[in-house]
Amino acid sequence: MLNQNTGLELNSKGYLNNFDTWNEDFAIRLAKEQGLDLTGRHWLVINFLRDYHSEYDMAPGSREIIQKLGKQISPDAPCTKKYLEGLFGQDGCELACKIAGLPNCHCRGA
Repeated sequence: MLNQNTGLELNSKGYLNNFDTWNEDFAIRLAKEQGLDLTGRHWLVINFLRDYHSEYDMAPGSREIIQKLGKQISPDAPCTKKYLEGLFGQDGCELACKIAGLPNCHCRGA
């Protein structure tokens, strides 16, 4: 598991214990463990999640992400919650929060 070789500790639910220890290598490794290759669209979401959490101490709802990043994430069609969560596979928002290093994130609805 990721936490054995990185020095970064995960809790029992797979979330990073310390938000401030996150780095891009952690995100890339965790994504690869989940079968994801991170693209520019993923990084837009990851960085937004981290910035939002830093400011508000919680994860944004999908509506906020879509309002701020929708045109960048999906330039050719309207960005939807389903599309946004589809970027991160079956676990959608939960996996995005884990990759972004958010602690025990509870995704808020749209």
